[in-house]
Amino acid sequence: MPTENSIYGEILRHLLTIVGFLLAVFLIARLMSEKRQPGNTMAWLLVIVLIPYVGVPLYLLFGGRKLKRLVARKSRLAPVPSRDTAVTTPAAAGAIAHALVPSGACVPVGGNAVRFLTNGEVAYAELEQRIREARHTINLMTFILGRDDTGRRIVELLAERAREGVKVRLLLDAVGCLFSGRGFVDPVRRAGAEVQRFMPVLPFQWRGSANLRNHRKIAVFDHQCAVFGGHNLAVEYMGPAPSGTRWRDFGAVIEGPAVELLNEVFLADWCYASGQSIDTLHKEGGAPEIDARGACELQVVASGPDVAGDPLYEGILSFIQEAEHRIWIVTPYFIPDEVIFRSLLVKARTGREIKLVVPARSNHPIADHARRYYLRELQRAGVEVLLYRPGMMHSKGMIIDDRIGLFGSANFDMRSLFVNFEIGVFIYSEPEVRAMRAWAEELIAHSRPMAADQPRRRLLGNVAEDLSRLFAPLL
Repeated sequence: MPTENSIYGEILRHLLTIVGFLLAVFLIARLMSEKRQPGNTMAWLLVIVLIPYVGVPLYLLFGGRKLKRLVARKSRLAPVPSRDTAVTTPAAAGAIAHALVPSGACVPVGGNAVRFLTNGEVAYAELEQRIREARHTINLMTFILGRDDTGRRIVELLAERAREGVKVRLLLDAVGCLFSGRGFVDPVRRAGAEVQRFMPVLPFQWRGSANLRNHRKIAVFDHQCAVFGGHNLAVEYMGPAPSGTRWRDFGAVIEGPAVELLNEVFLADWCYASGQSIDTLHKEGGAPEIDARGACELQVVASGPDVAGDPLYEGILSFIQEAEHRIWIVTPYFIPDEVIFRSLLVKARTGREIKLVVPARSNHPIADHARRYYLRELQRAGVEVLLYRPGMMHSKGMIIDDRIGLFGSANFDMRSLFVNFEIGVFIYSEPEVRAMRAWAEELIAHSRPMAADQPRRRLLGNVAEDLSRLFAPLL
């Protein structure tokens, strides 16, 4: 005879099964209604259907892509140029650049000066100098603040300037700065600066908070100058002295009207993390007067869960499809979606020159497994796949026909293009694009072509590659 406890236990198990089934059905319906890439949708469907006890909680934690409430809340904070900046909007940027604006990109602006930072020592020296010379405000956001000599030195400098009366705001991604977002930055807080953590995971708040990370790296000084690009604030990326283990990264110092737009992106993220009012911050800072500092035409493109569309992805796709002669791509991780992958295949087969520079071995072995199929197929279509050998390369850049350039925080993978908070700057001025080409040529000089018709590895390697590619949309 079954006992009363066993009957209750059986009923509870049935109820849990029904609840789990209904929740899985609800999540599948929600998944199918979201604007996702087919590969991403299929990967989540497999996880939810085949292993629901794992897939359902994983989707609740990590499955979010667009946050409608966040989009609505930040839509009025979308960076728009001031009345003076708008006058400088260049016609030379072309129809494609202007077509990105409805999906969330800024309008292109002229009058900027750009100086590229091609190694970690130069990037660190520039950042330290700008921090020391700031007179009124320092707005700095990063994905990683290292608990190392570089991170400690940045903390010391920010604390010193805060004590001297400079308004310092430091915005840290809660996951990227998991071990440096609290006590490590207390000297900055005690000096009177403000520190905020972007989307803390614990205590658990809502779906997607663990997955949607702020990967943007922006430092704006006195509303006049920005240090921008792919460098995190850690010894792997930058430091005062050369290091044999330092990664190769890329960024720039920007002066001119585009700085106002980068600062607006920072303020929008800051207000979301802090709960402060954008109107209050604007009143405190006043209306910045930013004169033309050069002749470079730039377009600031923020992308992520806080933007209704995918302007960074659409911009990359548009420029690939419009390329007439050559496409150069530099990226640490290469896991494209099917549309970009096929677009590159078609361009290569029509005789365009395509160079793809990736590290011979990155710091993420799973990403390296997942990229193998794409690299092989592109190479067979005529793409020159180049493996950077001296060490890890974390640089991100793209050059089209020597007339358009792109750099910023986004990697050439689906997490950067569709999930993370990212930011890029499109360059429409030939002198600066030629400077980017010179930088890329230096990387190419330290790379070697991938072996032609590279054979697949033994069974274990084949399985690892296939599984990595299957779940690549979730990486």
